Amino acid sequence: MHATPGLGPASPETLGAGDGGGAWVPVTTGESEAAVFRSADGARYAKCVLPADAAGLAAERDRIAWLRGQGVPGATVLAWHTTDAGACLVTGAVPGVPADQVPAADLWTAWDNIADAVRALHELPVGDCPFHRDLETMATTARDVVRRGAVNPEFLPEEQRDTPPADLLARLVPQLARRREQEQADPVVCHGDLCLPNIVLDPRTLTVSGFIDLGRLGAADRHADLSLLLANARETWPDEERAREADAAFAARYGMPLDGDRLRFYLHLDPLTWG
Repeated sequence: MHATPGLGPASPETLGAGDGGGAWVPVTTGESEAAVFRSADGARYAKCVLPADAAGLAAERDRIAWLRGQGVPGATVLAWHTTDAGACLVTGAVPGVPADQVPAADLWTAWDNIADAVRALHELPVGDCPFHRDLETMATTARDVVRRGAVNPEFLPEEQRDTPPADLLARLVPQLARRREQEQADPVVCHGDLCLPNIVLDPRTLTVSGFIDLGRLGAADRHADLSLLLANARETWPDEERAREADAAFAARYGMPLDGDRLRFYLHLDPLTWG
């Protein structure tokens, strides 16, 4: 869902995040249920939520701060405000352009840099990560979203949009035990929503300036991240041949072969966890 400034969560000003006399500009792109604003000078972002969602935003704040402390480039927590009207998180903007907004030729040039950045994220000591985005969490969330009839069909693969979400989830349930074993054997620190809009590139060098939108960061199976990244990049590549080349190039640069069955499993599970 797109953010809807002015509706639901209060503005940064009403939550105590005044902008020193400058206006906050609503950000109307993206799929957050929060109200998101950019400072007039473009140097900061504010995410505002209702009181019921304050704990989730606080968890995102903690994830941003933790990842920054590991030396991984990304946003910086600048301020945190809470009132009876809700909560507001102010972060420093990551300079650059989201990877989904560059042409296919530039994404191809940046592809090795993206693989290097993702590998560095996944190589962080998972035992030091205090956050979890494990399969049990994803499956529990999916069951709740499906039960409430809250699955957004736009998030589903096109070929699944006419299938009841309950049936889609039922297809995945027989794999859960095996996927748990695989995750427990090789957990890594995952971004949790590793799609191109959440990878910011330096437009001049096409290196990775940082990761953003870290609300789902935590220990998980690396294929949960990689399934989203490779599928989302297909929307930029000009044809399926280039997409296959990109998948192979990524795996080679990342440094390990990828499990196609696990990629498909997580690609089909993830859309059921949003709602």
